[in-house]
Amino acid sequence: MALGGSWESDAYGPADIDAAEAAIEAALDSGIDTFDHADIYRRGKAEAVFGEVLARTPGLRERIVLQTKCGIRLADGERPGIYDLRGATILRRVEESLARLRTDAIDVLLLHRPDPLADPEDIAAALASLREQGLVHRFGVSNMNAAQIARLQRHLDFPLVANQLEMSLDRRDWLEDGVLVNTPAAAAGGFPSGTVEYCLDRGVRLQAWGALAQGRFTGRQESPAERATARLVAALAEAKGTTPETVLLWWLQRHPAGIAPVVGSGRPERIRACRDAALREPDLTHEEWYDLWLTARGAPLP
Repeated sequence: MALGGSWESDAYGPADIDAAEAAIEAALDSGIDTFDHADIYRRGKAEAVFGEVLARTPGLRERIVLQTKCGIRLADGERPGIYDLRGATILRRVEESLARLRTDAIDVLLLHRPDPLADPEDIAAALASLREQGLVHRFGVSNMNAAQIARLQRHLDFPLVANQLEMSLDRRDWLEDGVLVNTPAAAAGGFPSGTVEYCLDRGVRLQAWGALAQGRFTGRQESPAERATARLVAALAEAKGTTPETVLLWWLQRHPAGIAPVVGSGRPERIRACRDAALREPDLTHEEWYDLWLTARGAPLP
């Protein structure tokens, strides 16, 4: 999402392509070979500059896993932003993404947000067509709960492989949903109960967007709990010979769901700071994992 220049409609330039290339090189150097896009990122320019790099780097496409998303229409002038998962829209959006990315096929397509007007049969027909044409190899969803995934899955002859949710040491409602059962705090949680368990049981890989908590524990801190957590993250990183960013990602990866963090940065130094999360097993003990959770919570467990 950080690639491609501004969020305005102005064109990208050579510097934006070079910046995308530097980010890709940093990722590959760090053992990261999966790249997550969406058709709306930088109004399509994120995919386009990535496609420019693919076009000028022979063999790169074969070395990577390419994922993109569709289903959100951005606000345009006086027209508000909406969600659109009509089958015809999905087909058109994929065609546009393929052109921008300069590739013949997308490895994974995620449906970006639930569309209340969507017909699961219509969606399923579009996904099946894309699969049969070889334009998309696998499919998943983003920001959906267990019931929404199950409803769509009933109309598909192939499995949904991923669900991308906001998950981090700062955004913990997905985790706390499972431990606040039968407590007064349960009603205030807001996360759709059973979603993590549904995905875990059915092999739907959880992907964590916002995994680095927007720098909340590695840069700015605004509360006593955040400052305490940042100190603990830094201390663990030093003790284990790694970076604070890696500790944050290890905390997610240590969960039994095998969460795949999305780094979400276009800065090469930030990407390289996550190298150990790609190349090493999560080095957090049971107690260290809980220490991070409880410190970030700022309160004991019920």
